Amino acid sequence: MPAPSAPHTFDLARIGAGLPAVALIDELNLAEAAPAPRLVVEAPPGTGKTTVVPPLIAEHLAKFSTGAADAVDTAGRAGAADAVGREPGRIIVTQPRRMAARAAARRLAALTGSRLGEVVGFTVRGESRTSAATRIEFVTTGVLLSRLLRDPELTGVSGVILDEVHERQLDTDLAFAMCRELADLREDLSVVVMSATLDAQLWARRLGDGPQAPATLLSVAADTHPLHIRWAPAKERPLDARGVTWNFLDHLAATTVRAVEENATGDVLVFAPGAREVDEVASRVRRRVESSAEGGSDPNTAVEVHTLTGRTPAREQDAILRPRTDNERNRRVIVSTSVAESALTIDGVRIVIDSGLSRGTRLDTRRRMSGLVTTRASKASGSQRSGRAARQGPGVAYRCMSEADWASLPEHTPAEVATSDLTAAVLALAVWGGDESLLPEPLPAGPKRQAVENLVALGAVEEGENALQVTETGRAIASIPASVWSARGLLDGAALLSPARAAEAIAVIESDQRAPGADLSALLRQLRRSQDARFSQDRRRFASIAREFTAADEASASTVPASAATGSEAEPRHTLGPDDLGLVTALAHPLQIARLRSASDSEYLLASGTAASLPRDSSLQGSPWLAIAEVGLAGSRAIIRSAVPIDTETAELAGAGLLHTEDTASFERGRVRAVRRSSLGGIELSSTPIQAGPELVRRAIAESVRERGAREVLRPSEAFEALRARLGLLRRVFGRPWPDVTWEQLSVTLDHWCPEALDRIAKGSDPGEVDLVSALHTLLPWPEAARLDELAPTHIDVPSGSSIRLDYPDPGVEETSPILAVKLQECFGWTDVPRICDGRVPVTMHLLSPARRPLAVTSDLASFWANAYAHVRAENRGRYPKHPWPEDPLSAPAARGTKRSGR
Repeated sequence: MPAPSAPHTFDLARIGAGLPAVALIDELNLAEAAPAPRLVVEAPPGTGKTTVVPPLIAEHLAKFSTGAADAVDTAGRAGAADAVGREPGRIIVTQPRRMAARAAARRLAALTGSRLGEVVGFTVRGESRTSAATRIEFVTTGVLLSRLLRDPELTGVSGVILDEVHERQLDTDLAFAMCRELADLREDLSVVVMSATLDAQLWARRLGDGPQAPATLLSVAADTHPLHIRWAPAKERPLDARGVTWNFLDHLAATTVRAVEENATGDVLVFAPGAREVDEVASRVRRRVESSAEGGSDPNTAVEVHTLTGRTPAREQDAILRPRTDNERNRRVIVSTSVAESALTIDGVRIVIDSGLSRGTRLDTRRRMSGLVTTRASKASGSQRSGRAARQGPGVAYRCMSEADWASLPEHTPAEVATSDLTAAVLALAVWGGDESLLPEPLPAGPKRQAVENLVALGAVEEGENALQVTETGRAIASIPASVWSARGLLDGAALLSPARAAEAIAVIESDQRAPGADLSALLRQLRRSQDARFSQDRRRFASIAREFTAADEASASTVPASAATGSEAEPRHTLGPDDLGLVTALAHPLQIARLRSASDSEYLLASGTAASLPRDSSLQGSPWLAIAEVGLAGSRAIIRSAVPIDTETAELAGAGLLHTEDTASFERGRVRAVRRSSLGGIELSSTPIQAGPELVRRAIAESVRERGAREVLRPSEAFEALRARLGLLRRVFGRPWPDVTWEQLSVTLDHWCPEALDRIAKGSDPGEVDLVSALHTLLPWPEAARLDELAPTHIDVPSGSSIRLDYPDPGVEETSPILAVKLQECFGWTDVPRICDGRVPVTMHLLSPARRPLAVTSDLASFWANAYAHVRAENRGRYPKHPWPEDPLSAPAARGTKRSGR
């Protein structure tokens, strides 16, 4: 058997030449490191950690795999001996964005002197450049997640390096938790976490075994260059109800041109919040630059304007990111989204223009909607952006805000787990079946609950007693490299139409391109005309995936696009039409099926129950029904970003799971009115009056009681309220089995304890004349009910012989002592207040004057007679001379009447 070929050796000195991260080579101390180390690398942007650390780890793991003598684990870690002699596996390096993964792979491949895809490669959604010889593979975090779910052991992988973890992207958090758990099961797997901020100690504890045994922490400082900050506030606020204002984009462009004029050298990097603003600012800068050139500017200082976003073609990205040559004299203005904020180094940049704005996904739990929102960036983000100007030399950063605005910015950008839709994350964790506690922070309870509800509605999970049970549909959805909504649309669309047509629809929905006027059909036509390479790749890829889940019958085979078989860009024989696109969009996003509101051309009600509006320039205005693929959030408004018209039949077909019919009734002015409503989620389709049955009538009156109050609707009698108060005291003192008779409880159980009374009210009887007392008696427990009058008597006998009514507190208040209001003279000789509820509750005495005005309130009669009575006697004996006021009330006979009456 031939010996395996030796793995490629990386020249670390050459790769790290001129980079601060080269110091990590000595710092790691390879001779004493574990065979599969867990490391946290703290290094600011621009130090070269993304370039140096992957080959450094590859070389370290190769030493142990070849059985080198100096690879003995001096700590005696279990599994070290097994690691010696193994063929080294691949090193996976994650990047938060496709652009960064591709750029990092190209740079490292160039430094190793190999072609991209040989020793160093990359894999991003829709594109892969790897081979059997690849030892270091750069991937997006989403690609790594897919592999972990498909192959939980990561077969053939020796190390995982999670870069830019400080950005706290949701996929990165998930990948960290899964790799952390896998490292406990596979002691030959090295896990490295790299952060550009000062939270490295926290990551070391997470990656290790807590505060007592953290992972090894390596750090390197950046070569610092001077950075000058200039403040360039706009005259008007940058955001209004519709988003970023045109005036602010003008200001951003003007500041950019001013920066070019004020600084003789250096390229300019401009940060705008989103792709639309990038295009607008670039267009404005071009017009200003061209105008300046026509005015006779020096041709040697010509300025090129580029845009850099996630949808920029790969060839243009590569041209912007590759090192500049001496022959390239033109200065560049590169207008970018946040893709250039941290993971990329753009050669030649010495000037940064920061809009101070950021765009990210936000979950609105109230409206059950997730969309892109533009907000003010954090100080941490602003510092990262400004630092791009001083990576390679002295730089200057223009911040389009005042110093006071800067001071008011939040310190840090919130982690995605706190702001994003968690549906895909919860599904991934359910499929993984691992330890959720290893996440950097717990999933928020409210969004997590909503995510579970979404997954149940998608048919992806079923709720068990202790955990979610993933269905076959759920596993299929999790395996598709698209959003969970698009994945479900692909599966259902392939079954109803064909894999090819469903795939093309999902490729449009998942496209990074903006739909003109929010019209998804217009975007489809635009993508076809432009022969967009990524769209074509996605169409073929999704078609291939769909065919795996669809029966390969002749009907499906007839619609497979020729491009899938031949690699050409020919259209499928049965082309996706607008109706098909609408159906797949509605299948993918059933809660975003929407109907036009009456008296409006642009306001729509979604099946989720929330409202959204079309842009003013949209050609879709007036469409009766829409299937919405994307919604944006602008303050309190929801804006439809992409949609396609559908008809009622398509809406009901795609939203079949949301269709329901409900009979409802209301009780107003003594009458019950009932209707039968058919709805698609929150959209009412029809409403028809019906005759209400007994159950519906009872629910209507009970609901009226809950909304308007029992006293207004039922008008209970004094006898009812007296009995309810007595039972309320017994409940507070003894608890169960005495019933809860607060109105909060009684109002939700009306149809259980007084159904006959409700029936009489529904037939027109005056509620005040209906016998509710007998109904309340049905709640009394047996045999305790026999002691009701003993435990909570209605009257108390006093020394005068009178039987005085007790006033019990309302069950809705905290007071527990009933009140005995009695004339003072009737209590002569009484030293102890009466007690009820088996002696547990003393009665509060309200001692009254002969005119029945209050003289004293006490729960201690003996103290009253000894201390307060003399003062009360002195004040009232002249006022009521006909009534007895003895000096010694304890020996005097109790009296009901006057002295003369003798009673």
